[in-house]
Amino acid sequence: MWLWLSVCSALLLGVYDIAKKRALKRNGVYWILVGTTALTSLFLSPFLSAGPFSDHLSLMLKAVLVSVSWVSGLKAMERLPLTTVSTIKASRPMFVVIFSIILFGERLNLLQWLGVAVVMAALFLSTRSRHHETDKANSTKGVMYMVVSVLSGAASALYDKYILQHMEPMFVQSWTNIYITVLLAAIMLVQYLTDREHFQPLAWDWRIPVIAVLITVSDSLYFFAVKDTDALLSVISMIRRCAVVITFLGGALILKEGHVKDKALDLALMMAGVALLVYGSS
Repeated sequence: MWLWLSVCSALLLGVYDIAKKRALKRNGVYWILVGTTALTSLFLSPFLSAGPFSDHLSLMLKAVLVSVSWVSGLKAMERLPLTTVSTIKASRPMFVVIFSIILFGERLNLLQWLGVAVVMAALFLSTRSRHHETDKANSTKGVMYMVVSVLSGAASALYDKYILQHMEPMFVQSWTNIYITVLLAAIMLVQYLTDREHFQPLAWDWRIPVIAVLITVSDSLYFFAVKDTDALLSVISMIRRCAVVITFLGGALILKEGHVKDKALDLALMMAGVALLVYGSS
């Protein structure tokens, strides 16, 4: 079950990234994230429950990790093509796989290792084949934002495996979103008080509630997958990163970023790697 929960989570995550890219046309990074997390907190409010103070401290740390990953990722998305952001973002499993083996003693079977190798090869080829495409739009600042996003995202994924050993998924998701909302709202308040002249007001965009629904359902599926005692974090993370297949198609067909033929081999290899992971885990 954890495997198919991961696959569905990845599909929704791909659509979520496309929606965020489009939402950046009307609002800044913080408005999108605060609006999304506030709505998500509202959706999850029925699942709020009391817990020990130590658990809430752990979730505050998770909120910081997630906030750093989301803010830096969205700032990179402002500066880079969606396909470039997705490619760099998809490199996160390399860190998760390595540290999952070191920290949690996870072991993959031969088919799963082969799937990991094929997906990594696809990511490498994807980066090389898009080098010419990113030269024009890419910037050092955008790439650095994505590096921060990838590293903090990997840290958050590893931290999930730890805290979900003694916390329920909905407890984690509901309270984490509240802490993220409070943290980002506080940052926005500071920005408003220190630079009111350049503070960008919120422009209503129907994509914000759509983004909230997508990330709420995607994260719920992910948390329940990780909670499964038989789940392998390295496999779950790899499958989730394959959301780039959806994101690539959105970038090509909706955002018209082009070079679809150059990406065909990369996408085929990516899907082949996912198929090996699914088969090896069944």
